[in-house]
Amino acid sequence: MVVVLKKNTDEARISELTEWLRSIGLEVSRNDGEFETVLCLIGDTSHVDMDIISSLDFVEHVTRITEPFKSVGRKLHPNDTVVEVNGYKIGGGNFQFIAGPCSVESAEQICSIAKDVKNAGAAMLRGGAFKPRTSPYSFQGMRAEGLELLKEAKKQTGMPIVSEIMDLSHIDLFRDVDVIQVGARNMQNFELLKELGHTDKPILLKRGLANTMQELLMSAEYIMAGGNGRIILCERGIRTFEPYTRNTMDISAIALLKEKTHLPVIADPSHAAGISKLVKPLSLAAVAAGADGLMTEVHNNPSHALCDGPQAISPSEFAGIVKKAEEIRKVLNTR
Repeated sequence: MVVVLKKNTDEARISELTEWLRSIGLEVSRNDGEFETVLCLIGDTSHVDMDIISSLDFVEHVTRITEPFKSVGRKLHPNDTVVEVNGYKIGGGNFQFIAGPCSVESAEQICSIAKDVKNAGAAMLRGGAFKPRTSPYSFQGMRAEGLELLKEAKKQTGMPIVSEIMDLSHIDLFRDVDVIQVGARNMQNFELLKELGHTDKPILLKRGLANTMQELLMSAEYIMAGGNGRIILCERGIRTFEPYTRNTMDISAIALLKEKTHLPVIADPSHAAGISKLVKPLSLAAVAAGADGLMTEVHNNPSHALCDGPQAISPSEFAGIVKKAEEIRKVLNTR
C-alpha cells in the first residue's frame, strides 16, 4: 500500500501517522520528493482501512499494490482448491452440473425433475425452499417443508442437494442440505457470511446484482476467515442498463476470477439471461471461458412454474446442453 501525502505536511503529523502504522504491525518506508512525500507500507495491509487514511486532510491519496483478499487469492495459495460434495468434485479440472427448479413446488415435481436431470448428467440437485422475491405477493417458497421434499428427492436419487439460505435463523434447518447457497441479495450479508464461516458445509456464493469481482472475493474472504474454505463462487450476471435480458452475463468474470482466486468458479446462465432460449449459448460460453461447473434451472413444465418459469428449460433441453458442454471441454482439454 502506498500513501501519498500533500506538499508541506507538518512533520509532527507525518510522525504520528507513521507511528500508528508501525503499531499495527507494518513497516513504513518514507520517500521525500520535491512536491510530495510517499509512505510505502510493507506487510499485511488487508486489515488496514483505506478510507480512514484517505480521510486525513494531509493525505493526497492511498493506493493498494496487492489485493486486500489474502486467503482466497492465488498469491498465497497458487494451486486450485477442489471442493468435494458427497464424492463429487468441483475445481482443479473437475466439472459438475447442478440442475433443478427455481423453487420446490411439490414432492412429485421435485422428485420427477431430480430423476430427469440426473439421467441427463447432473451431479447435484438445486431447488429453492426459501425464495427471495421482489414482490411480497409472489410465491415465497415452501420453506421448511420444501427442504424436507428436497431430502426426499435426495433419498430417491442419491443426488446431493443445493438450496439457498435467507437468514441466520435458518441455519439449523439447513443441517441436512449438502451445499448452502448464498444468493445475490445476501452476498454482502456479513453476519450471515461470518456464521457460515464457522460451519463445515460447502458454500455456493453468488455474485451480487451490482457488485464488483473484488467485492465478491472479499465476501468469500469473510467465510474463509471463519475457517471454512469450502467455497464455490458463482457468476450469475450483473445489472446493467440493458433491458433485453434480465441481467448481463459477465463472461469475462469467469476467466478473471480463475486468475485471481484458487476457488472454483461456476456460472448460472438462467438468472443471467432470464430467457430460456439464451440459457444454452450462455452455458456453452461459460464452459469455454473456463468455468468449473454450471447451475441451470430445469422444470418439467416451465410455463406453469410458480417461480421464474420464463428462464427455466426442459429436461431434454438440459440434456442437450450437457452433451454440448462436454464436447467443448474435450476440445479445451486437448489443446
